[in-house]
Amino acid sequence: MTVTKSNSCRACVRASFPKLTTTSAAMLMLLTAPLSEAAENSVSIYGIIDVGLLYQSKTDAGGSKTSLETSGIRQSILGFKGNRDLGNGLNGFFNLEAHYDTNNGNFHGTGDAEGTGNKLFRRQSNLGLSSDWGSVTLGRQYGPALLAHIGTEPRAFKEQFSNLYAWAYNQYAATAGGPGTERNTNNDVGIFFSNAIQYRHTVGPVNFGVLWALGGKEGSMETNGAFALGATYTGPLILSASYQIIKDEKTANNNVTHSGLGVAFPFGDFTFKGNYLNAKNELNTGASVSNVNAVSAGVDWKWHPQNTATVAYYDNKDQRNKNDHTRNLVLSNDFAIRADTTLYIQMAYVDAGSEATIKTSIVAAGVPAVGEKSTLVNAGINFTF
Repeated sequence: MTVTKSNSCRACVRASFPKLTTTSAAMLMLLTAPLSEAAENSVSIYGIIDVGLLYQSKTDAGGSKTSLETSGIRQSILGFKGNRDLGNGLNGFFNLEAHYDTNNGNFHGTGDAEGTGNKLFRRQSNLGLSSDWGSVTLGRQYGPALLAHIGTEPRAFKEQFSNLYAWAYNQYAATAGGPGTERNTNNDVGIFFSNAIQYRHTVGPVNFGVLWALGGKEGSMETNGAFALGATYTGPLILSASYQIIKDEKTANNNVTHSGLGVAFPFGDFTFKGNYLNAKNELNTGASVSNVNAVSAGVDWKWHPQNTATVAYYDNKDQRNKNDHTRNLVLSNDFAIRADTTLYIQMAYVDAGSEATIKTSIVAAGVPAVGEKSTLVNAGINFTF
């Protein structure tokens, strides 16, 4: 849905917001500035609703489990975005994006160190400018490192049964502790960053982004900060690369050092993919805690104009603890009833080591059954608007 505001709306908008924060004022200034032939304002509402059934053959308690689960292939979100042509090739934009659970209506829990579990705009709350020189975005936003690998991760970082979780869980424990422990208040599982500035640009076949999350601590430019970069080359092959560090709130140690490489090769109705991620976790003193390699490979097969089948294999292992190891085989099919509505079914066979942790898991809820082999089947519907 797109709404275009005229000059007559300015007074009513301002009257509705008598007290504004700096960010809110900047956003409303962008929305309510005078219009001209070269400058028009638009606001769009968008979202995803995703829910399905999940069967798990074995849990740590020994039995099976069936549940209604949110976000099988993509997260359920509600978002608002706006754009204004400022003239002379310059555009202003904003993004507000909330994450919720379809099965119960709650806001999705946050991975922030200071999070309360009910953050309204967990995913995005930002304002920016763009032109032919690229874009600059300020505020809470997606980091460029994960975005770089969407085209090369075997399941495009789907919300269930992918290395989205090896990514997130490896950047949680070393950044979301209590005060005085391993902690960084400017990142949420290494995917979303607060107090951040990001520059993005496309040069020929290469799209890249560089992000700096300001620590905001007295006397140091490094403590509590984060730095991320990611790049994707799109040609006959798709190549991806990323690097990301998240620094401690007190010591400025690199609590998390994360890097990745990926490749995808389209060939007719098939797309072959391979992806490598490495995450090193340290205490705020610099002592090593874990070193997880996440290796994956897969193929998409568009066997029908409305159907895409995927086979993917994930082998995730902590090099410091050989028993924290999971091997995973995933089979899935997405049936696009139309461009905005998809029925999906996906199955994962998980072989978890005797000391497997969430750091090597591809399952949203963590390791299905430690030291066991288990099968999970998820079927649902994804609706976008």
